[in-house]
Amino acid sequence: MALTSGTKLGPYEIESPLGVGGMGDVYRARGTRLERTVAIKVLNAQLVGSTELRARFEREAKIISQLQHPHICVLHDVWQ
Repeated sequence: MALTSGTKLGPYEIESPLGVGGMGDVYRARGTRLERTVAIKVLNAQLVGSTELRARFEREAKIISQLQHPHICVLHDVWQ
């Protein structure tokens, strides 16, 4: 299911799609609390039921959260 502009996910409001990957869709969104632009990756609906793939998604997030580089975005949060 593709998210549309204006859809709210917690404190974030979807603005537009950015891309589609093997594990999920990425959207440009606005963080309403800190008023900043963020990218949100949403796990594909077909993969949510797989414990193994959800664990892989979370491992990826933990690894990315440890990286600091000007060409890599900062990971702020992961939630279900």
